Amino acid sequence: MTNQNRANTGLLFVGIATFIMMGAGQSLYGPALPAFGRALSLSAAQAGWLVSAHWIGCAIGVALMYRWGPRVSPRIAVSIMAAGAAAIAFGLGAIATFAGALIFGTGYGLATVVFNPRILRAYGARGTAMVSLVNASFGLGAIAAPLIFVWLGSDPALAYALVAGLAVLIWLGAGPAGQAAPPPAAGASGPFRPMLAFQLFAVAGIGIEATLIGLGPSALIRSGLTETAAAQLLSAFFVAFLGARTVLIFTAHLTTPFLLYAGAMVAAAVSATLAAFVSPGVFFVALGIPAGLFFPGFYVAASRLMGDDPRTAPTIIAAGLVGGITAPVVLAPLLEPLGGTGFFAILATVATICALLSLRLYRRLPELRG
Repeated sequence: MTNQNRANTGLLFVGIATFIMMGAGQSLYGPALPAFGRALSLSAAQAGWLVSAHWIGCAIGVALMYRWGPRVSPRIAVSIMAAGAAAIAFGLGAIATFAGALIFGTGYGLATVVFNPRILRAYGARGTAMVSLVNASFGLGAIAAPLIFVWLGSDPALAYALVAGLAVLIWLGAGPAGQAAPPPAAGASGPFRPMLAFQLFAVAGIGIEATLIGLGPSALIRSGLTETAAAQLLSAFFVAFLGARTVLIFTAHLTTPFLLYAGAMVAAAVSATLAAFVSPGVFFVALGIPAGLFFPGFYVAASRLMGDDPRTAPTIIAAGLVGGITAPVVLAPLLEPLGGTGFFAILATVATICALLSLRLYRRLPELRG
């Protein structure tokens, strides 16, 4: 194995471990929101701001990467997430908890931009599959964390202490891959083209994903399920999420990235409609499949369209974070009056509109079919 191959393999393994930890940290917000609400004397709408604090932190991290991206190493991103998870675990009150979510989210945003473009470049023709692999590993942590949370007696402090401990272990074990500079681009693909209107598809996709993860368990509880059942269904959601991204590792070459995104929106519209009117539990789990495909499909398509520039990845991810920040804030206050049925009906409406627009654009824009 050449030195470059060893470096790429090290980066890949550090990325997988980091995304497992990120999946655990993010997925805990959903089942932990009722516990945070009781412990901090917050309403459901106020507790929902914890999810948005995470995504606001992500936006800060992405903004930092836009300006100083080449200087940020994997270890820096992981250490910030460790500090944020520890702040949540200490349970020092509402302000400290929200600050912890903000800090964890900042490291999360840094890590997303640190790993995705590096791995995409490092593996060349296999880049799409390797990006899918790293992002699929997110699902491993996301599956396990809600189940561990229930096993710990639904104690968010203990759960986030474990996340902080995992982050520390990753930092210690990262070695040279944790400090390496990003690999050079294989070749320029043209000037930087932000294509801001196109980024609205990222806003919708990540907004739906963040809302399902952060507010989905609360919607299931509003539909009549217990907190334990909702946490278990969130783990099942991430099994579907992981399954979709795992299959994509081996099938990414069979379709174009944006058609993958459009198809995922169609599936999300159907599943959310069935969750609203047939079975919220079963079809909430089914929503994990399209949720797992939004980011890989859009990220690769947008990367090809926008040009090989250090600002490309932060711009794509920042657009998604707009959805991640705003969607939970908008929908959290609606959980009580609309209940689970209304929650899933809103997601079905958004997904249907986005599916129709993305399929129309796919037919009209030849670059998306290449």
